[in-house]
Amino acid sequence: MKQLRNNVIRAGLGALYFSGAHHLLRPLLSGVGAIFMLHHVRPAREDAFQPNRHLEVTPEFLRATLSHLRTRDIDIVSMDELHERLAQGRFNRRFAAFTLDDGYRDNLDYALPVLREFDAPLAVYVASDFAEGTGRLWWTALEAVIAKAEQIEVTIGNSTLRLDATTPAAKQAAFDRLHDWLRALPGEHDLAREIAALCTRHGVDMEALCRGLCLSWDGVKQLAADPLVTIGAHSISHCNLARQSEEIAAQEMAESRTRIERALEHRVLHFAYPYGDRDAAGEREFTLAASAGFKTAVTTRPGMLFAENAGHMTALPRVSLNGNYQDTRILPVLTSGAATAMWNGFRRIAAA
Repeated sequence: MKQLRNNVIRAGLGALYFSGAHHLLRPLLSGVGAIFMLHHVRPAREDAFQPNRHLEVTPEFLRATLSHLRTRDIDIVSMDELHERLAQGRFNRRFAAFTLDDGYRDNLDYALPVLREFDAPLAVYVASDFAEGTGRLWWTALEAVIAKAEQIEVTIGNSTLRLDATTPAAKQAAFDRLHDWLRALPGEHDLAREIAALCTRHGVDMEALCRGLCLSWDGVKQLAADPLVTIGAHSISHCNLARQSEEIAAQEMAESRTRIERALEHRVLHFAYPYGDRDAAGEREFTLAASAGFKTAVTTRPGMLFAENAGHMTALPRVSLNGNYQDTRILPVLTSGAATAMWNGFRRIAAA
């Protein structure tokens, strides 16, 4: 099903490009700017099984994106300046911001050098448990489990499920099935229990994965020392905030900010919701982020920025630079706003 969806999206992007419709729609749909969302930036891997491929782009594709924006005379700005332009209604020039979620080592090793080439600011949202080396990157752990197994056995409800994992296609199907199951579990403790059991059974060390992939506090400090970089908060544990009590959700936001400020010794004013879709961030979370003192908070809801977003600073949409669609021909489609408008049913604002 996910492969079918990817194929449909790819076909839609291609249709917009080859038809030239994005040129006609740009004046109506491109808005005043965009926030681009990334996670990993690193060289392409050759593995046949890469279920989290959508979370990584190559340095070359990032460079092509930045070059495209420069050729269109779009300002690349920090999140502070983006907030200021929205708040003041300064829309004489279109603008874009680059954001990277989670706080991976490759943000420092590969993303920052490319952004420096263009003197382009970036915001990196750090989950504090990840920086402490104790975080649970369960989607990466699940990939590691399935990559080394030929069969996965799990108990779901009262039934034992045995999933084939002998081929890349079978592994992908097993990943999709287990990923959806884990995301649908009622609480974070349930997810933690089940992924820990899978990792124990298949010899995957989740903390070692976290330490290997994520910046330590020393790495975060090194990244933050660059004047182009803004460090934002991404919760403590990267949990689904909408499934937490209001007290715990507020604590996840406020305490993650406190930990980062303690490590960096300067204020943290921007937030990114973990997962960030409608099931993970809604009106309650938007209000909590504002109450916590964040100037902006970004979702993963797709969309361009319009003047009306100034009234919803803690519910900002983003444009995903998705590793499944690293084709430079789609860049004019993405910056036209046509793709996100179609996804949103041509609504400008999706802040509820």
